[in-house]
Amino acid sequence: MGSAGRLCSALLLVLLLHQSSGFWLLNVVFPPEAKQRVRVPSNSTPPLIIVPGNLGNRLEAKIDKPTLVHWMCYKKTEDFFPLWLDLNMFMPIGVDCWIDNIRIVYNRTTRRSSNSPGVEVRVPGFGQTYPIEFLDYNRLAGYFHTMVQRLVNIGYVRNETVRGAPYDWRLAPNENPEYFSRLEAMVEEMYEQYKQPVFLLGHSMGCQYVLYFLNHQPQAWKDKYIRGFMSLGAPWGGAVKTFRVMTSGENDGIPMISNIKIREEQRMTTSNPWMLPTEAFWPKDHVFISTPTFNYTHQDYQRFFSDISFDDGWYMWEDTKNLTADLQPPGVETWCMYGVGLPTPVTYIYDEEFPNADPVDLVYADGDDTVDSFSMSQCKRWVGQQEKTVHITEFRGMPHLDIVFNDKVHHQLQRILDGKSDTPKQVDCRPGMK
Repeated sequence: MGSAGRLCSALLLVLLLHQSSGFWLLNVVFPPEAKQRVRVPSNSTPPLIIVPGNLGNRLEAKIDKPTLVHWMCYKKTEDFFPLWLDLNMFMPIGVDCWIDNIRIVYNRTTRRSSNSPGVEVRVPGFGQTYPIEFLDYNRLAGYFHTMVQRLVNIGYVRNETVRGAPYDWRLAPNENPEYFSRLEAMVEEMYEQYKQPVFLLGHSMGCQYVLYFLNHQPQAWKDKYIRGFMSLGAPWGGAVKTFRVMTSGENDGIPMISNIKIREEQRMTTSNPWMLPTEAFWPKDHVFISTPTFNYTHQDYQRFFSDISFDDGWYMWEDTKNLTADLQPPGVETWCMYGVGLPTPVTYIYDEEFPNADPVDLVYADGDDTVDSFSMSQCKRWVGQQEKTVHITEFRGMPHLDIVFNDKVHHQLQRILDGKSDTPKQVDCRPGMK
């Protein structure tokens, strides 16, 4: 599309977001301003690396495709172009082109994934904050921008003392070895440059990425290079929402894209099966999916994948289920922060049209509206399992995505970075509460 088309797409995105309260990017359009008086930039601030969650950083692609899913799709590009977040995906035809470009192809023999034929995908801006601050080039879809600006206001410097560690979130950690090598190198570089150990901060699935990274580092390395790990909204025990995503799709309220259509893309990642609820922590009889003919617990994963006609998903889950499932302690001082007090689905109920229709009912439990508190609170098991202190803070009334934007959360992060390790066990973030 030309500039006019991109402008139309941008306007469409804004309209969609304002009309769709369920859409996960609703609160990131025109992100709130950071609240803090400005300090002079300083290299004395403890260095910080941010690892985003699923969908939480930009991806770019270059294509030279043997075939097209639609005659209006581009067949070849000379340069890389935005793949995520690509505003053209919200157009009726654009979504088919986008799905074919962003999908992965899973090989059951090699147990490895590759890009769609004729597509080269890269992660731009490793070590910089721009790919995690805004997900699109029009700077409409903000993610970590408010937090990074808050850090800048208290003395941090973008791309120097605070850096981003974006990754290919389509893939589980076992298929991203180069990423962890680069992350290790960046930690060591920042340590040498600023003469103090580095903080790691993760959000959502990014916390699992950080845990996997730390679990594969020698304790001596962690003692030298890592000051601490701050986790926000981590699905330590898995995310029940993943069942709905893979069963019937989840468009998060975008009216232009059906759940079934977006399901095509959501099944073409190995990170989604990895995020299924882990067997070790959930009750054996907990029903995640209920249908008129069968109730699926974590003992029925193979049948589940077969019944939804997604057999590759079973192999993907087999490949990834043990990557972080045992929740080995990170081995560094940890601040585990998450939202509670909001109804969060823990069971999806379908009628006879399963799996090709939306659930007809939900069963709720406590959580942050996306991940239940049972899963997020699994970090409590680390208390006493490692020498380093584990701090737990629950933010009552805090939605899953808003934890990245909230001023009360930023205040706690600032205290930690300022050397005040102790944090409150609970912070009330409900409307009207100070």
